[in-house]
Amino acid sequence: MGPPRASFSEGAYVERRSIRRDGGLAGQAVSIEGLSATSTDVLVRIESPAGAVQTERLSPTKTSFLIQAVPGAGEVAVTYLRLGVEHILFGFDHLLFVLALVILVRGWRRVAITVTAFTIAHSITLAAATLGFVNVPGPPLEATIALSIMLVAVEILNDRRGKPSLTARLPWLVAFAFGLLHGFGFAGALAEVGLPQHAIAVALLFFNVGVEIGQLIFVAAVLSLISLLGYVASKLLEPARMQPALDRLDVTVGYAIGVVAAYWLVERTTAFFA
Repeated sequence: MGPPRASFSEGAYVERRSIRRDGGLAGQAVSIEGLSATSTDVLVRIESPAGAVQTERLSPTKTSFLIQAVPGAGEVAVTYLRLGVEHILFGFDHLLFVLALVILVRGWRRVAITVTAFTIAHSITLAAATLGFVNVPGPPLEATIALSIMLVAVEILNDRRGKPSLTARLPWLVAFAFGLLHGFGFAGALAEVGLPQHAIAVALLFFNVGVEIGQLIFVAAVLSLISLLGYVASKLLEPARMQPALDRLDVTVGYAIGVVAAYWLVERTTAFFA
C-alpha cells in the first residue's frame, strides 16, 4: 500500500491512496476507525484497474462496507439515488434558488410548471457535462449561480411592489435558463464522486432522479408552510389586511435570500484572485 496523498478541497479533507493485494480486494471490508464517535460522514470511492467503481457513504452509524468485484446495477442505482437526494438537500445554494422561485411564482400549478422547466434544464446540462460534452470552469460557475439567486430575489421584491417583470410573467422561461446553469453545478458534484464505467447510464439516471426527489420534498415542504401561514393569517387578520401582510413576509424573505446570495457572490468572486 502506497503512502496516502492528502489535500483539502472546499472545506473537505481528501485522501487518496493506491493499494495492491494478491487476489484483489473483492470481499474485503473497508472501515473508518473512530468514525462512530464523530458526527462526520465519509465518502469512499474505490476504483479498480479495470475501471469498476464502487462508491459508499460511511457515517457514525455505518462505519464499514464490503468491496464488491463489480457492483451490480441495483447497488449502483441505490448508491447514486441516495447521493442525488443528499446533494440537493445539502446544496444550500440550489435550495435557495428553488425557494426564491416558489415564493415568486405562487400557486401550485404555476410552481409545478416552473419547477418542471428547471428540472428539464438542469437534467440536460447535468448529462452533457458529466459525459464530457461541455466543460464549464468551477469558480466562475459557482459565482454565476449565486448571481442567479440574487436576481430572482430582486424579482420577488419588484413583484410584491407592483413592478412585474419577465420573470414574474414567464417564470418557467427564467427557470429553464437558470436551470441550465445549475445543472453544471450538479455535474461538478457528480464529477467529484465519479461514475462507474460499467454502469454510467444507471448512475447518471439515478443521481438525477435522486436530485429530483430531494427537490420535490423541499418544494412540497415550502408550499405546505406557505399554505399553513395563509391559513393562520386568515384566522388572525381581516381579509383586507391578510394579503398585504403575506406580501410583507415575502419581501422580508426576499431580502434575506438576496443578502445571502450577495455574500456568496462576493465570496466566490474574490476567490478568483486568492
